[in-house]
Amino acid sequence: MTSVLIADDQQLQRLAFRMLLEAEPGLTVSGEAGHGAAAVRMAADLRPDVVVMDVQMPGLDGVEATRRIMAAGGRTRVLIVTVFDFDEYAYAALEAGASGFLLKNALPEEFIAGIRAVAAGEATVSPRLTRRLLDARAFDFLAPAAVPRADARLAALSRRELEVLAAIGQGWTNMEIAQRFVLTESTVKKHVGSVLAKTGARDRVQAVIIAYDAGLVAPSKRRGGTEARTMPAPREPRVRT
Repeated sequence: MTSVLIADDQQLQRLAFRMLLEAEPGLTVSGEAGHGAAAVRMAADLRPDVVVMDVQMPGLDGVEATRRIMAAGGRTRVLIVTVFDFDEYAYAALEAGASGFLLKNALPEEFIAGIRAVAAGEATVSPRLTRRLLDARAFDFLAPAAVPRADARLAALSRRELEVLAAIGQGWTNMEIAQRFVLTESTVKKHVGSVLAKTGARDRVQAVIIAYDAGLVAPSKRRGGTEARTMPAPREPRVRT
């Protein structure tokens, strides 16, 4: 069974989530919290698999509650579910350690799928928000050889793994990475797993943040008024015939 803690300051919303979750096989509600501080305390006591976390709550907000839950180092993962369609909330929540970000107008099946994905160690973000976050930053793909490895999280990565991390940072799928570097998808999956393990990233969402913070991807010159560092583009792979 996947245990879920619901953290939302609206009692009616908590009831709606509970009814939806309890109707699904394999999911159980371990508790409810009406504010962020209670969510942190209950996550430590109950150790649920997933916390469904609202953003705006009295006292401690959902972003800070997420940060504290993740800092505790347990198995619990956080799925942010909010009415606020703001990129700032999404990025702040993901930086705090959330494994997913969905809007409350998501379909019930999307909500359930998001919980199952997060519980399985994957990441889930509203497709509309994902596209906007990537567009807002308009990343350029930088050559790993030109990127200094000052970030300790990159120290153990091979050149290929740096390239895969940069591709993850641009939001590419495994299939797109395989096509770009002329690899099989199974090989890409192995590289992705190695990248996550060596960098300490919990999932692909955190890997995106690491790639951005470490300088493997940078703001593109294509966006007006946005300055980018000039670095050589990676060589195009030879196409096997």
